[in-house]
Amino acid sequence: MAAPMLRWGCRGRRWAFARVDGGSCHRRGAPTGSTSNQIRGESSVAQQPLHTAQKTRKGEHKWAAVVGLEIHAQISSNSKLFSGSQVRFSAPPNSLVSFFDASLPGTLPVLNRRCVEAAVMTGLALNCHINKKSLFDRKHYFYADLPAGYQITQQRLPIAVNGSLIYGVCAGKKQSQVIPKTVRIKQIQLEQDSGKSLHDNLRSQTLIDLNRAEGQLRVDANISVHHPGEPLGVRTEVKNLNSIRFLAKAIDYEIQRQINELENGGEILNETRSFHHKLGCTMSMRDKEGKQDYRFMPEPNLPPLVLYDATSLPAGADPQQVINIDQIRETLPELPSVTREKLVQQYGMLLEHSFTLLNEVGLLEFFQNVIKETRAEPKKVTSWVLNTFLGYLKQQNLAVSESPVTPSALAELLDLLDSRTISSSAAKQVFEELWKREGKTPGQIVSEKQLELMQDQGALEQLCHSVMEAHPQVVMDVKNRNPRAINKLIGLVRKATQSRADPVMIKEILEKKLSL
Repeated sequence: MAAPMLRWGCRGRRWAFARVDGGSCHRRGAPTGSTSNQIRGESSVAQQPLHTAQKTRKGEHKWAAVVGLEIHAQISSNSKLFSGSQVRFSAPPNSLVSFFDASLPGTLPVLNRRCVEAAVMTGLALNCHINKKSLFDRKHYFYADLPAGYQITQQRLPIAVNGSLIYGVCAGKKQSQVIPKTVRIKQIQLEQDSGKSLHDNLRSQTLIDLNRAEGQLRVDANISVHHPGEPLGVRTEVKNLNSIRFLAKAIDYEIQRQINELENGGEILNETRSFHHKLGCTMSMRDKEGKQDYRFMPEPNLPPLVLYDATSLPAGADPQQVINIDQIRETLPELPSVTREKLVQQYGMLLEHSFTLLNEVGLLEFFQNVIKETRAEPKKVTSWVLNTFLGYLKQQNLAVSESPVTPSALAELLDLLDSRTISSSAAKQVFEELWKREGKTPGQIVSEKQLELMQDQGALEQLCHSVMEAHPQVVMDVKNRNPRAINKLIGLVRKATQSRADPVMIKEILEKKLSL
């Protein structure tokens, strides 16, 4: 129950809701409470109305949607946020519960250093301002999986604020163009996670597991629609979405539901709703007209959380007793936005290609390893990795790590193609053989199947002459400037050589013989 959690939020134009926590899975609409390690943050998904959600009909106004997200995400740590109890997935119920987790009288919270570092790292990755001083608060409400009756959170002064995240939106006729968008992050805060409620409908009882909730992601989406230029509409909150796919479906459904309701003369209620993933729709849980009073108060058992940077670090301070923001910044891996920019600049690839390389786990590393070992141009490598290689993976539903074709094998194949040892069609044939997991190299496959391009100039000239004599009408079409005729002649020659003739060399020979 005191597991580590991170909470952040995405806000709409007027509201900001997003939280990251230990990923507790609540069956109720009430807020989560917990003694787990959690970072909470708020971000702004739609500072501007989402015009992609617009609906237009003859004589009607356009609609725009505003969406704010409250995101709860689990922190990777060995122990809980305010206790030394272990965090272990699928542990037997209530086997990892300390006295503090059970809220026994006289027990006190002890802040987990690892969770604070994770919160700072998340804030830096999301371009947030890290507050050198942040505060803890108690948020009071009653629920069975919150034995203390309150949740420790950061309501007044969170650990990080005012960040941003750049993401890509597919656009264009074929949805192949990626347009970069920016979402604002309102805040990130550490927050306890509650326990997990286990509902037994057969016995009409609810059991509580205070180990911690085991979900890794939970999102609450706040959604409203309005006509551009008019005041924002009444928002609804869709609670406890546990996957990106369900989040997208819930938002799309709720936007369309609100539009239909308003166009038919109805009104939108300020309410909490749930998403039924099997039916693909949202359902009302409770209204929110009466604001719940959580009676926030400063947490008396936790002092202010003080962080330092290189300029404010006290002389002689024990590194184990303080957290240095600059030191954490130095450990950050390269952020995806920076990597994408480097790929575009270094290899001249399209922005959408850089997104694909980063979005598939292991694909960027595969691409970079191929680049290191081949003489082929980066654009050709990009084409083969994103089209041929990724196409085969998708077709067989394989991860990059499960590919039978290694970066070295693809690099060797591209070298054969680049040196004009084989044709592009032969290269695809070799790749297909590599995919069969027979342990052969591209060179061995080319040799065994005799796929090398014909390099004998004299033999090719004789072959071209024979094809021209056998197809006088095609030759006449070429001389009459039929643009397709020369390609037909080239195809006939290549067919006679079982595609082993270089089309560039064939074209040069034919043009010379036909005096084109």
